[in-house]
Amino acid sequence: MVTPYELGWVVRLKKKHPCGSTDWEIVRLGADIGIVCLGCKRRVLMPRSTLDKRLRTVVSSDEQPANTESGS
Repeated sequence: MVTPYELGWVVRLKKKHPCGSTDWEIVRLGADIGIVCLGCKRRVLMPRSTLDKRLRTVVSSDEQPANTESGS
């Protein structure tokens, strides 16, 4: 099943970017997801499956609460 993402969501990934930030904004949707680092504004394209594996939590969105991290 495809994980639903929306443009403008801020997501937190498991590993830090070299600039030190872990928060990214979703700017492109499709088979590849475009994300922009909120620390240094670097833009990265990654396959949806890779983003699913690297995702820790959704920091801000219109539909989900700010802290949705699971306990696993």
